[in-house]
Amino acid sequence: MTDLSPDYSLQYRDFSQLPGWRIDDPRPLLSAMAACLSYVQDVKPYRTGTLGLTVDDLVPLLSAAPKYWGSAKDARGFFENHTVPFEIRRADSRNGFVTAFYEPEVEVSADPGGEWRYPFYRRPDDLIDLRDANRPADLDASYMFGRQTAGGVAAYADRGEIDRGYLEGRGLEIAWARSKVDVFFAHVQGAARLKYSDGSVRRVTYAAKAGHPFSPIGKLLVDRSEIAPSAISMQTIRQWLADHPDQVDEILWHNRSYIFFREAEVSNPAIGPVAAAKVPLIPGRSLAVDRQIHTFGYPFFIHSETLTHLDSGKPFARLMLALDTGTAIVGPARGDIFTGSGFEAGELAGTVRNDADFFILIPKAAAARYGG
Repeated sequence: MTDLSPDYSLQYRDFSQLPGWRIDDPRPLLSAMAACLSYVQDVKPYRTGTLGLTVDDLVPLLSAAPKYWGSAKDARGFFENHTVPFEIRRADSRNGFVTAFYEPEVEVSADPGGEWRYPFYRRPDDLIDLRDANRPADLDASYMFGRQTAGGVAAYADRGEIDRGYLEGRGLEIAWARSKVDVFFAHVQGAARLKYSDGSVRRVTYAAKAGHPFSPIGKLLVDRSEIAPSAISMQTIRQWLADHPDQVDEILWHNRSYIFFREAEVSNPAIGPVAAAKVPLIPGRSLAVDRQIHTFGYPFFIHSETLTHLDSGKPFARLMLALDTGTAIVGPARGDIFTGSGFEAGELAGTVRNDADFFILIPKAAAARYGG
């Protein structure tokens, strides 16, 4: 066992010790691996997480991947020959934990009016990236964005201020939706497919945020005893909001975080939006991880005995790539599974809250540093 932090360690495992490994089919990962290789070689390398795994450690694995795997056994054999699995063990002995996310599909209008009242906004020109050098002393280090004013840098407007009209008249609207709740959940997911009345479909993906911390409204509703902890899900939150229209603003404004978007084409409906790793998400095979700890592009095998509704009643056991991150994804054994786009993907994602085993597959040359 290798202790890398007071909070967690890595424990060497054989592939035979990965529950469900022998029946998994990792072939869908091939296109994402090729896309990651292209990005880190042609654009820039991914930032190294505190675990210490680098892009230089990863590139030999990505480069060795073939253009085609003839069978699931061939795909598994590739990883067995090129990587060493390690289980991520938390120091507090608690299990890992997975949730899921998806790309919502929202009906919109290109013009406001009538029922079309709630905008998706582009990034404002007075929103600036914050670094230690320009972050005001009164803004927490978690603030990565702020507002440039004549008097200096300040916190940007929050969700409530923006909903009350802070950005109106600046020409930042991409499209208008019927439902403020639909827009809110697109913010939570960080992307959406927009369906226009003429039948066209465009995509919006994350461009920036106002900078305020993410505060989950589900936790607020649980703390207020509005929804039982065992029943909390995206579906039950939506139903509560539908049943209490007079409290929607109060609940949504509790989450001061606000997301700005950029437009993108839907070139291939079968794949998801471009993730934080700058490659398209692969439904069912893409994992959001804690970017402070993990480096994008690495393979993780996730097993959850209790997560069964994603695989027709069987325990979840899949090899995935770390391609995204999220404000709520914190810790070495914490992940968010991308389930795809549209209503059905949302139904799958909304109820995922399960304990899980996390195994990271480290390329053999680098594995020696971790006792493998």
